[in-house]
Amino acid sequence: MPSAKTKGILAILCSAFGFALMALFVRLCDDYGAPVSSFQKSFFRNVVALAIAAAAWGRTRRTLDGRRETREDFRHKTRDVLSLRSKVLLLLRSLLGTVGIFANFYALSHITIAEGQTLNKTAPFFTVIFAWLFLGEKATRRQVLPLVLAFLGVVFIAKPGFAGAAAFPLAMGLLGGACAGGAYACVRALRTHQVDPAFIILFFSAFSCLASLPFMTASFDPMTLGQVLILFGAGAGAAIGQFGITLAYGYAAPRDIAVFDYANILFTAAFGWIFFAQVPDLWSVLGFLAILLAAFRMR
Repeated sequence: MPSAKTKGILAILCSAFGFALMALFVRLCDDYGAPVSSFQKSFFRNVVALAIAAAAWGRTRRTLDGRRETREDFRHKTRDVLSLRSKVLLLLRSLLGTVGIFANFYALSHITIAEGQTLNKTAPFFTVIFAWLFLGEKATRRQVLPLVLAFLGVVFIAKPGFAGAAAFPLAMGLLGGACAGGAYACVRALRTHQVDPAFIILFFSAFSCLASLPFMTASFDPMTLGQVLILFGAGAGAAIGQFGITLAYGYAAPRDIAVFDYANILFTAAFGWIFFAQVPDLWSVLGFLAILLAAFRMR
């Protein structure tokens, strides 16, 4: 039987692949029609995750003793989930996650996919920091050093230059990573309180859709059929990523598994090579090797 840490690693690897798919589709969207705003992309990305999470949350469940869940069981479960602490954590997770999505999608639309995703992958650092500050989950030197090594790998790959016209998009990419890290720490706290993963994703997706709606309707960008299908693909990838990350931090603490989230960079690089003929340079190859070494040290 796999250990909780092994389950967490497998879940976070699935999440990394899902978010890499999402980034690929977000980047492809503007290639099949007129540019689409990050708010509109965010809405379509979240409406798919919302539908999947709603189906998962509403499906017939069984209680711990094997009985089919009754309506009374469902009411008790929902009431317990919506305790004051859970409400605050759900709102904070949703706010940070929504701001992170807006910032990340803006960055992906204005800089290369490699730069956008690598800056977003500062999230594991912020997750470990926030988990330490607010959950008391301190990381040891053995756990921190691989994170530092992986971060250096990110710098080698992205090689961001915070100057000129790209300065603001790069800063937004970094903001997206910081917000994602805070959101994942909230997910960890919610999962330690036994809040259902599907409910966490359902609440966040609904919040993000509602937050996107005013901006999207104020300046709606007409889309081609290809763009609609691509954004639905982004939503499917995001759903895989959300379920993966939510399950992962329920199984294990961020200090033990966060470094494996950097696999997203490797998946993104593979997609860049396959779909955009983007061949990594020597610095990027060194960055990939650093990330793989960091993951090996944390296994």
